[in-house]
Amino acid sequence: MKERVDESLATSLLMAASAQEVFGCAVARLGKMAGRLAFQRLFWDTFLTHQKGVWAAGPRPGGPRQRTRAAIRGGEKSCHDGEGLSVPNAIIHPMQVFRGFHHPGVAPACALTIGNFDGVHRGHQAMLALLRSEAQHRGLPSCVLTFEPHPRDYFARKAGRPELAPARIATLRDKLSELERCGIDQVVVLRFDEALATHTASAFINETLVAGLGARYVLVGDDFRFGAKRTGDYAMLDAAGADLGFDVARMNSYEVHGLRVSSSAVREALAAGHLEQAAALLGRPYSISGHVVHGRKLGRDLGFRTLNLRFHHAKAASMGIFAVRIHGLAPEPLDGVASLGIRPTVEDGGRILLEVHCLDWPASLGDEGGYGKLVRVELLHKLRDEARFDGLDALKAAILKDAADARAYLASAAPHAATGRQTTRDRI
Repeated sequence: MKERVDESLATSLLMAASAQEVFGCAVARLGKMAGRLAFQRLFWDTFLTHQKGVWAAGPRPGGPRQRTRAAIRGGEKSCHDGEGLSVPNAIIHPMQVFRGFHHPGVAPACALTIGNFDGVHRGHQAMLALLRSEAQHRGLPSCVLTFEPHPRDYFARKAGRPELAPARIATLRDKLSELERCGIDQVVVLRFDEALATHTASAFINETLVAGLGARYVLVGDDFRFGAKRTGDYAMLDAAGADLGFDVARMNSYEVHGLRVSSSAVREALAAGHLEQAAALLGRPYSISGHVVHGRKLGRDLGFRTLNLRFHHAKAASMGIFAVRIHGLAPEPLDGVASLGIRPTVEDGGRILLEVHCLDWPASLGDEGGYGKLVRVELLHKLRDEARFDGLDALKAAILKDAADARAYLASAAPHAATGRQTTRDRI
């Protein structure tokens, strides 16, 4: 598969410096494999040389082409240098994203980790920090191999039991955004389908890791399994690395206050409405981002203008009514109240939608100014579960109370205190 992730995501994530674009164009035009490989090596040599200068010199001033996707989408942002120091508003290099590895721009060699990375929690962040360190010592780009859909989604559909699929913490957009914020150079997204599900463990090593991605270093978790029927394990991967010439390392579980950090633990916290616990596991407030789309305008008719964001998965990790902060509409975060769910009072389709009402709408945006904007919504406190009401009057009364409760909660919290993010030193 040669297409990139969707156009809007690619536009912001795959920006490169002018020299990199020249090499990328040249690579795409080469017809012969030898020429392509030579240009790939030249491209990544130039890229790594450029990056080492950025790492050594720190953030550079520059125009929009140097900004990360997170900076473009608005809101507060910080990154971390090699010493674990927080650098507010620093400029991080653009991360490359590919659908599959049969693409001329994929690095010919890399330091690799593999996983679903749903939520990119603190355990993931510690692993990614170690991967970056090992990649820098080896002069390689860091690479994450991930899967879409989630393998458990695939097997649940195949078995005809959708209830077995895990609730999704993050959309693909948000996962990629967090991977970029962690400083990863390249992400390869593999479609998890029948062909991949039936791939033997040895074929996965030889065809995907070695021939496809040129792995020179592979970092996995302590519970890593791979291949058809999960027959591959760390011992098999380690033995293959010794034979085929790549290093293999395993990272033990990461704990916070005695609790093993995992995507399952994050899901449990979100399902229970414990947003503070979820934030502790994630190292940041739980958030969902997306473009604001047109809806039925029902909220406007009820006197509560809403921003509508689609959630492109059948099951969300958290559902209900929340006190939130919205990034991307104005220079500063805006307080709001949001509903994440299926809207049982007004719709029977079961499609999940995030509806966000700003408690104080910026006058500068006008009536239609929110549409099309890429916003990030932090869910800070759960107010109640989603409910079906007898009619629109009862729904309006509930929204009035929700808005008042959200305003009271946000006023009692330190201004924007919950929007802080962990530094690398905090995470590992």
